[in-house]
Amino acid sequence: MRGFASAAAIAATFVGAALADVDPIVIKGSKFFYKTNGTQFFIRGVAYQQDYTGNGTTTGSDGDYTDPLQNIDNLKRDIPYLTQLRTNVIRTYAIDPTVDHTEAMSLLAEAGIYVISDLSSPSESIDRSDPTWNDALYARYTSVVDNMANFTNTLGFFAGNEVSNAPNNTDASAFVKAAVRDMKAYIKEKDYRTIGVGYATNDDASIRVNMADYFDCGNQTDAIDFWGYNIYSWCGDSSYTESGYDVRTQEFSNYSVPAFFAEYGCNSVEPRPFTEVQALYGDEMSPVWSGGIVYMYFQETNDYGLVSVSGNTVSTLSDFDNYSRQIANVTPSSVAMSAYSPSNSPAACPATGSTWAAVATPLPPTPNQELCSCMYDTLSCVVSSSTNSSDYGTLFGEVCGYGDDICAGFAANATTGDYGAYGMCNSTEQLALAFNNYYIKQSSQASACSFDGSATLKSSSTGGSACSSLIKEAGGTAGTGTVTSAPSGTGAGAASSGSSSSSKGAAAGSPVPSYSSVLPVAFVAVLAMVSGMGMILL
Repeated sequence: MRGFASAAAIAATFVGAALADVDPIVIKGSKFFYKTNGTQFFIRGVAYQQDYTGNGTTTGSDGDYTDPLQNIDNLKRDIPYLTQLRTNVIRTYAIDPTVDHTEAMSLLAEAGIYVISDLSSPSESIDRSDPTWNDALYARYTSVVDNMANFTNTLGFFAGNEVSNAPNNTDASAFVKAAVRDMKAYIKEKDYRTIGVGYATNDDASIRVNMADYFDCGNQTDAIDFWGYNIYSWCGDSSYTESGYDVRTQEFSNYSVPAFFAEYGCNSVEPRPFTEVQALYGDEMSPVWSGGIVYMYFQETNDYGLVSVSGNTVSTLSDFDNYSRQIANVTPSSVAMSAYSPSNSPAACPATGSTWAAVATPLPPTPNQELCSCMYDTLSCVVSSSTNSSDYGTLFGEVCGYGDDICAGFAANATTGDYGAYGMCNSTEQLALAFNNYYIKQSSQASACSFDGSATLKSSSTGGSACSSLIKEAGGTAGTGTVTSAPSGTGAGAASSGSSSSSKGAAAGSPVPSYSSVLPVAFVAVLAMVSGMGMILL
């Protein structure tokens, strides 16, 4: 599978020349521009992914999704309708990084259409109720970057979509910002052209300002390159003031990176008149906003479609006609890149409190499969191969209860900024670390590596000088150090196990359970009270 992914990435490299006439979109200050001619770029977008319903779920099962760029016949069927709507951007919520998207991206490029792709999938994303930024997610995200980076009509990537959506889960934003940081670093390390990495947020009144500030503040190597806003406050024939668009525009008037509507199109009044289009691209909003993405192309059970599709037949709906009329003649106020001198500065970081639970620094550590594999190799007491992952919660509860230091190496607290060095490792590796720490604490007595047969002894190894250096940075098996060495590979680690993080369309879930996700709730509460590092309770 990885070999196929690599082949797809290599194939994408050769399409560069074919797409050379597609001018890449670049960012300067708070605006998008065409790289070559310097004309300002405004997004006239449509969300394009079938089989997605509300709240980040799909109509399939087990996290299945339909890659919207995989079926070339469907794209050939739909592109003429997208061009009727003057579409220059589509948003895809989940693509298959093992698929060669060369032909799809070429077809879109010929139509003048760019792509913003979410990096996650329904079963591989940051879980707001149990956030983690781990090796498996890193592998998923980087594989999407590898797949799409060499297409000049790849506009950017979303590292998350509505992950934090209420005050009591804002700690999850620290893990998303870590993903932003690491994807920006990965793009630079791989020597790809500069491609923006952003975030798409919901419109929750209690956290929206802090959300925008948090992702924009601090070290700009960690900050988002653009901000997507999923907003559904203009319903029917609302107005600039009644919808709150005036207040939102004022809030973003000094934002330092491009902001746009990542989803819009309230459907509480049907058919949707799309009168907000004139405001969004009008004189009051276009100096601040870089356009928007209408939700969505396909008619699904959530009733947001512009068209209804049956096989090869496309039937346009009233929403299609209304949006087409509104978008046909918009002429947003623009500025040439050469005449534009950005003056906005990054936001101040929000303080932690009752409505915000994540410090801006430090962020969770960069996933590092080598570190996890090296750590696992050094252990003498590990999880038995016969142990069922469904028993992990009980086992974590037991072993972590034997002392704060047993599980400190993978504990995480976004409010204090305390992160164990092995927090990115999968649950099998983490449980093995806990078993081994208890085993060592009991003077390496064989009876201490049993846990009723769930643990077993193995030969340990140092793994060579590179491993020794990584483990030293991590603070040994205690995991209380900070690893500064960059990962040289991707993947899910030495021993895998599985588990799973809302807009109308994007994914929510995580493929590998973190330590807290498999602990009994009552034990998590006890550990949070007694642990020096603590744990966030949501």
